[in-house]
Amino acid sequence: MTTHSEPATAGAKSAKSGGDAEVGSVFVSNYPPFSTWSAYELPDAQAALAGPPRPDTDLGLYLHIPFCRKRCKFCYFRVYTDKKYDEIGSYMEAMAREVELYADRPALRDRKPRFVYFGGGTPSYINPKQLTELFGRLKASFSWDDVEEVTFECEPGTLTEAKLETYKELGISRLSLGIEHFDDDILRENGRAHESKEIFRVLPWLERIGFDQLNIDLIAGMLGETEDKWRDTVAKAVDVAPDSVTIYQLELPYNTRFTKSLLNGELMLPVADWETKRRWHDYAIEEFSKAGYDISSAYTMVRDKAKCRFVYRNSLWRGADLIGMGVASFSHLSGVHFQNVDGWGEYLARLGLAGADPALPLGRARKTTRDEQLTRELILQLKLGKIGSAYFEKKFGVDVLERYAEPFAKLEKSGMLGVRDGEIELTRKGLLQVDTLLPEFYDQQYYGKRYT
Repeated sequence: MTTHSEPATAGAKSAKSGGDAEVGSVFVSNYPPFSTWSAYELPDAQAALAGPPRPDTDLGLYLHIPFCRKRCKFCYFRVYTDKKYDEIGSYMEAMAREVELYADRPALRDRKPRFVYFGGGTPSYINPKQLTELFGRLKASFSWDDVEEVTFECEPGTLTEAKLETYKELGISRLSLGIEHFDDDILRENGRAHESKEIFRVLPWLERIGFDQLNIDLIAGMLGETEDKWRDTVAKAVDVAPDSVTIYQLELPYNTRFTKSLLNGELMLPVADWETKRRWHDYAIEEFSKAGYDISSAYTMVRDKAKCRFVYRNSLWRGADLIGMGVASFSHLSGVHFQNVDGWGEYLARLGLAGADPALPLGRARKTTRDEQLTRELILQLKLGKIGSAYFEKKFGVDVLERYAEPFAKLEKSGMLGVRDGEIELTRKGLLQVDTLLPEFYDQQYYGKRYT
């Protein structure tokens, strides 16, 4: 899991399903809300790309591989489960062309990425030949001299020992394994493509080959979850001993199979409410803490802070430039957000696979103000659990404790965070529901706006 949406109406409560479960996702991934982006602002994106480079700003590349064996019932990403080998090949060719078009833009020419992230979908779905060819085009377009982290998302059932060896040879340093759960009934009920036997088959290969960082994902509150099953999954995850573990609380976005069935009253298995999901999440934190892990963010725990650097996350949350390639991908450059078109045919056509000259497949954009950039960095960095006001004073010339005095006071009073000597630190209660707190910092014009 890589990119997320947030509540359908930022700052508003989610809709009830008829039971205790609330519908609406809560993960905040950007600001201002996506619903404020439009095709009318695409000239601002083109101007940013034609502008001068920012060599002192981190640059990252994101490549969206939108293919999966199955669509999970809770999935709300742009993914495809019906594409054949030749169609996948066409998509990879289109994305390679997009890489080359970006590399030739003045704002990016001669810039060296600090991180590269392959997300999805399921990047491990594609075969080693296709991936190797894409890497070749990438490295021919952008220098990898300064790349510190290459992340690659995997689904256990798509992996082979040969694939993992190829990933190692290509220089992938951080492997993120989407385990989600160890119980086969829960995996099946939630539409996951893999079963637990495929997880355990892959673990010895990972140990033998060795990557700089192995991350595993878990989701608290999946359909059919029980106290005993969650405790068993956490115990097995601790036994895997990954370098890091990312723990999500299941979201219920409106555009998923899961939510539609829930709202129609068709689901027969229990659906946990937010209080229960937070309690299960808290239990996982406690168990990993006992095993020697430390909290790295609201979602992530690490075994060795020096080894797990999270270049992708930390750079993005501090205003890095990011160029997203692939259908529906998001970018951020010189204070301008932009997103690619979200349709398969239009994406391929824009990049010349229908005979026209290749062009960047941009769909909508939003130029941000300096104040919006400040808010964006503040709310994203709050996910770390602890931030200092000095960083924002130095970068933006703003005392955030004064600028956001009202929301900080409100959240401190409700026991979500504490403020002391210029430091803001979330309590465990605040950390477990940080995304619901962040709209408190939104500008008035965005409060209540539909996110997407």
